[in-house]
Amino acid sequence: MFNVKIAFASEGKGIDAFISKHFGRSRYYVFVEIENKKVKKVETKENPFSESHEPGDVPGFVYKEGADVIVSGGMGPKAMDWFRKHDVKPVITGAERIEDVLKKILKGEVKID
Repeated sequence: MFNVKIAFASEGKGIDAFISKHFGRSRYYVFVEIENKKVKKVETKENPFSESHEPGDVPGFVYKEGADVIVSGGMGPKAMDWFRKHDVKPVITGAERIEDVLKKILKGEVKID
């Protein structure tokens, strides 16, 4: 069984948007719930900290939204540690479309566990 909620730092809304180069300054987060290797739900939320944030603000927001994984185009080691403290696994990828990365995750080409 493969059940997970993934937060994608995003430049736009929905799974056809591109992944943001930096998680903290992304305009949106696209939350994707996967059950039994199928996309069950997609929800886009504005990043309340896109203009300004303190260390830990964004990891706390993503954690409170129930994400198990955060996917971003870039993230420093301190930010990665903040996510790990919240039991949210950070995954760094290129500036690809969310839909393309989702396909790779479902095929096992991008490891999130």
